[in-house]
Amino acid sequence: MILNRRTLWMTGVAAAAGASGVGVAWWRYQPNPVATDAEGAFWASQFEGPQGEVLDLASWRGKPLLVNFWATWCPPCVEELPLLNAFYRAHAPQGWQVLGLAVDQPSAVRSFLQKLPLDFPVGMAGLAGTQLSRELGNPTGGLPYTVVMGAAGTVLHRKIGKVSEADLAQWAELV
Repeated sequence: MILNRRTLWMTGVAAAAGASGVGVAWWRYQPNPVATDAEGAFWASQFEGPQGEVLDLASWRGKPLLVNFWATWCPPCVEELPLLNAFYRAHAPQGWQVLGLAVDQPSAVRSFLQKLPLDFPVGMAGLAGTQLSRELGNPTGGLPYTVVMGAAGTVLHRKIGKVSEADLAQWAELV
């Protein structure tokens, strides 16, 4: 009987600790509210593309845009890129745009894109990309981080972590 009570007590303590850990993780990895003027700052941004071209984000306003913050050294980022590329190919005819913002060294990104070319544009965001993602609601600056902007230029959805086909299907219905 004592062994059973002790086992039940320890099981209860372990369950409470586990639930507490899950709660803290959920709270920590939920997107924060978008910072004041973050959307305006986003649309005023310019990034260099892999070939040195200028990506002026203001020119993309007016159509739905999926922005993905990623890096070559981030395994979940690399895993989701083919899925994002397929989303872009399937939804570009409906006006969808996709932009990858690489929070990485330009040379690493250029080398990576030679091995895995993407159909959508990639901007070299570097460390400024981490700050921009934080302003757009990414509290830890973790990668990957995805933001969906509507045609009006406002944030409609955000996700910290790897996107899934279900996420993309849901977002495609937003616009």
